[in-house]
Amino acid sequence: MGRTVSPSAALASEASLSHKSGRRSRILVVDEESVTADALAEILRQNGYATEAVYDGNSALQRALLSPPELVITDVALPGMSGVQLAITIKRVYPDSKILLYSGQASTPELIRSPHFAPYDFTLLSKPVRPSDLLALVEHRLGTAGSVLLPTAAEAYHPAHLS
Repeated sequence: MGRTVSPSAALASEASLSHKSGRRSRILVVDEESVTADALAEILRQNGYATEAVYDGNSALQRALLSPPELVITDVALPGMSGVQLAITIKRVYPDSKILLYSGQASTPELIRSPHFAPYDFTLLSKPVRPSDLLALVEHRLGTAGSVLLPTAAEAYHPAHLS
């Protein structure tokens, strides 16, 4: 005879297993280009992470305040609140959250090395974002090193979509 498990017990069991395996970390992906945000979130989701894509800094901050992310991956250039300001705000509220910024702007590395940003531990990835680089940095930042599943060509994560 089968055993019935309540949905909440099943979720608790899954959360426990996920925590032990180092996966299912909550990641917030932010980019004003929905195609980019959605593609990055899907790549991470296929690799076992719980992701949410949002398309502007203000919405990202609202989502983060409702449910603290373990990692925020954000473009530097966002409408409204910049990705850098979003990162600073989240780090002030949730000091344990990790931040991964990405940018296609040549001046960004100097910007985040300035004394104003010295107290913050930001990692910068250049555009276009390659899935293998993204996954390696996510695993490094979250301490979840393990096997990396890259999307196949048939899954059509063309690098042009990620720039």
